[in-house]
Amino acid sequence: MSHFAVFREAGPAWIDGKGAFEQPGATDHAAFMNTLADQGIVVFAGPLNGTEKGRIRVLLVGDATSEAEISRRLADDPWERAKRVVTVSIEPWTLLVGALKTRHPTHRQE
Repeated sequence: MSHFAVFREAGPAWIDGKGAFEQPGATDHAAFMNTLADQGIVVFAGPLNGTEKGRIRVLLVGDATSEAEISRRLADDPWERAKRVVTVSIEPWTLLVGALKTRHPTHRQE
């Protein structure tokens, strides 16, 4: 598996003036993203500071075999299908610092 930095932002169906949790389908989107996290596809995800009340921008770190797999999996997001968010870029990312913590969350070095 490889890590990818994924940038997503508000799409044409984003309703200006409403926050992320006020957008239609927010519960379905959250459930979908939580499922991807449970499956290990999404490692981290969240809005970039200051965008959650405007035209949202999100950074997502994914773990998959390829950019195509990330793209395919995100295409099933209810918000992506509704054009509420769009995936702007998917870039391979080499994790160096903190890699041990990510791979072994229960490992603690004293």
